[in-house]
Amino acid sequence: MGKKYDVLVLFGGVSSEHDISCISAASVIEHINTEKYTVHAIGITSEGEWMLTEAPADVIRDGKWEDFPGNRMAVVSPDRSTQGIIIKESGGKVISQHIDAVFPVLHGKNGEDGTMQGLLEIAGLPYVGPGTCASACAMDKSVTKLIVRTTGVEQADFYLTDRYTFSENPLGETEAAEKYFNGEYPLFVKPSSAGSSVGVSKAYDREQLFEAIRIALEEDHKVLIENTIVGREIEVAVLGNRNVRTSVIGEIMAADDFYSFEAKYENAASKTRILDDIPEEKKEEIKQAAARVYKAIGCKGMSRADFFLEESGRVVFNEINTIPGFTAISMYPKLWEECGISYEELIDQLIMLAMDEIE
Repeated sequence: MGKKYDVLVLFGGVSSEHDISCISAASVIEHINTEKYTVHAIGITSEGEWMLTEAPADVIRDGKWEDFPGNRMAVVSPDRSTQGIIIKESGGKVISQHIDAVFPVLHGKNGEDGTMQGLLEIAGLPYVGPGTCASACAMDKSVTKLIVRTTGVEQADFYLTDRYTFSENPLGETEAAEKYFNGEYPLFVKPSSAGSSVGVSKAYDREQLFEAIRIALEEDHKVLIENTIVGREIEVAVLGNRNVRTSVIGEIMAADDFYSFEAKYENAASKTRILDDIPEEKKEEIKQAAARVYKAIGCKGMSRADFFLEESGRVVFNEINTIPGFTAISMYPKLWEECGISYEELIDQLIMLAMDEIE
C-alpha cells in the first residue's frame, strides 16, 4: 500500500436537504477504503456551525452527530499555506490538519450550488465533483435550460418568474404563466435552485398554480414552470474529467403522482430498476445526450442526468445533479454497481479524479 491520503467528508449544511446529506455522508464513510484513506468528517449544522466529529456512521445517519462527545469547532482554511482545516481544541488551542482531498456530500444550497466549491478552490483543496461555475449553473434550473438549448438535446418548455414579479402582481403573474401554456394543465412548478424535489408541485388549475408558485418561492427567489412531459423517468450516471463515461440507464417508478421528496425518501412503494426493455440504439441516444449535457455545463468528476422517455421514443432532458444522492438506495452508486464498479471503488475513483484536477 502506497501513501495514505487524508480525506475530508463535508456533510449537513444550511439547506432543506440537510438530513439527506447526513444519510449520504454516512454511506460514504461506511464504504470508503480506510486502508487507503484517513477520514476526517466535518458536519455543518442547519444553523451553519461547523464541527469536526468522530461520530460513527449510524449516528450521523440518524442526525444525532451534533451532540456527539468530543466534537470540535473546525473550518476549511482559505489560506493555502494551511492546505487543510483549522481545528479549535478544548482550552482554546488552535491546530491544523493537512487534507489531500475533500468529498463534499452536501446536497442543495450552500453546498451543491458553487458556494462550497468556491471556498475549496480558494483554499487550493482538490474536491469531488464539478467546479464552481458548473455547480452554480446546474443548480439553477433556468440557467441549465439555457445551456442545454445549445446542445440540441430536447427539453420541456418553460416559463420563468421570480419573487419580485410575483409579489407585485400575484394573480397577474399566475395568469401570464397560464397564458404562456395556452391554458393547458397540468404544469410542474419548481424552485429554480433546489434539489431532492423540495418545493416542487404539480398544478391542475389556476388556483393550484398560484399556490404552487407561492410554495416554490419559499425555497428560491426564481421559479420555473414547465409543461408536463408524460413518459418514463430515467437517469444516467456520468463519471470522469477528460474521459467521460456513462452508466447503464435506470428507471424510477414513483409511488406518488411524480417523484416528489416524499416519494424519494419516505414512500417504500417507490422503486428503481435498470432499464432493459428498449433498443440498444435508444440507450445509446440517451447516454450520448447525458454526456453532451455534462460537457456543455462543464462538469467534472460526477453528475447524474435525468430524462423522460416518451412512449413515442422521444428523449426529453429534465435536470442534472452535480452531487447526486449517495444513500443506500440512491441511483448514482446503484447504476455504477450494475456496471461492475462497487461502491468502495466508486468513492476511490471519485477521489482520484478530484486530485487529478489539481495535479
